[in-house]
Amino acid sequence: MKLAGGISWADRKLHRLFKGRVSLVAMAGLPSLRLTTTGRRSGLARSTNLLYFPHSADYVLTGSNWGRPNNPAWTLNLRDHPEAVIALGGRETRVKARELTGDEYQAMWRELLGFWPGYAMELEAAGRELPIFVLTVTTR
Repeated sequence: MKLAGGISWADRKLHRLFKGRVSLVAMAGLPSLRLTTTGRRSGLARSTNLLYFPHSADYVLTGSNWGRPNNPAWTLNLRDHPEAVIALGGRETRVKARELTGDEYQAMWRELLGFWPGYAMELEAAGRELPIFVLTVTTR
């Protein structure tokens, strides 16, 4: 988690250089996507590369923020503007986000820990509940 800033910086550079076809997370054998949200205050497009959990036809994102004490900006943006765009391998797709709560959150959390056990360490380091969003492809 101490290397988070450097990893994020390198991942952005790789994404730009290879037009979304290469990421550090993908090179580690994990699924990654580029999420573009609408800034809640600025209204501008904001993009970030993220690990995702493939769940049926949906994409599940966890706002772990590398175990930092605050939620990542993209979670706040999705709460205000749930319509977003994801890019996988350079191909863009429109999605709508839904934040999980209650029993649905708990069930998904168990699945996420099976997928990426590192989330438990990030939860402990963050000292907060990590938001979970399900992104569903839209036809619009």
